[in-house]
Amino acid sequence: MTARLDDLPLRDDLRGLVPYGAPQAALPVALNVNENTHPVPQDVADDILDAVAIALRDVNRYPDREFMALREGFAEYLGHGLTSDNIWAGNGSNEVLQHLLQAFGGPGRRAFGFAPTYSMYPLISRGTGAEWAAGTRGHAFTIDAADAADQVATARPDVVFLCAPNNPTGTPLGIDVIEAVYDATDGVVIVDEAYQEFAPRDERSALTLLPGRERLVVSRTMSKAFAFAGARVGYLAADPAVIDALRLVRLPYHLSALTQAAATAALRHAPTMLGMVDEIVGQRERISATVAALGYEPYESWTNFVLFGGVDDAAATWRALYDRGVLIRDVGIPGHLRVTAGTEDETSAFLDALASIDSRS
Repeated sequence: MTARLDDLPLRDDLRGLVPYGAPQAALPVALNVNENTHPVPQDVADDILDAVAIALRDVNRYPDREFMALREGFAEYLGHGLTSDNIWAGNGSNEVLQHLLQAFGGPGRRAFGFAPTYSMYPLISRGTGAEWAAGTRGHAFTIDAADAADQVATARPDVVFLCAPNNPTGTPLGIDVIEAVYDATDGVVIVDEAYQEFAPRDERSALTLLPGRERLVVSRTMSKAFAFAGARVGYLAADPAVIDALRLVRLPYHLSALTQAAATAALRHAPTMLGMVDEIVGQRERISATVAALGYEPYESWTNFVLFGGVDDAAATWRALYDRGVLIRDVGIPGHLRVTAGTEDETSAFLDALASIDSRS
């Protein structure tokens, strides 16, 4: 007889929770999880394969526990005077965030973010034993610096998540908000810049705020702009003392030799890997303009996706698109849906399918 989850001695604070998961389906056009739908260029893929092949020769040995070559690669890519001492990495940015929660959150502590935001923040927080508290956003999902500081000061969190730009809304986050939130708390402030490469080139990154702010962390990922979602590589920049704290909670040799080799090789081709960003941004703007022309309400986005409102029945519209071979995301915001900016052909397929559906409110 198979046991049920309720039959197990599960932690009380995990009972009733639902695991993270986006729908997966073998549809012709999958634009639901904000992947970079462009394949890795062949010359880059060949170099990565060569690097992995070399790493395989020593796969009987444990990898470099400190993954120094990869950290040096990330430091060079990010710039801003950062060195390998400022860099940490993990198997996707979610593992990096989990390390931060393990070190600075945990039982008896509180994590805070401004809802709606990335759904993994509360899941990782609760999974590591921390309490999750959600603040609120203003009009069009924006955050005002003074209001944000007041909310954080009232909540008194140990860890604050700032998604910049925000997922699932695409909303930009001002540098003034990050500064105000940092000054309003004694806790760790994590600025999640998973989509930063899709923001306007002249906009400042939170990396510029790191000097003198030992409690500030800026996390990134290779999943989006680098088209490396399947490789599972995330990283962060912070004061070296933060890196020392994360060593206390990471599992031994947590980044495999193959992962290190593949990511290091990909970073050597950063200009090529990032060459598709402009094309994706162009498709994002095309989506925004077309869904607006169809009568929907797209929100400003500095990411590789567009959230749009004005949908009379989000579930029915999602299903109608699914039936037409297009998979997008219902993120749980009433009257809204989210779509990833894909290739030109994928974007055309989505827009054509949406135009064939009468689902405006």
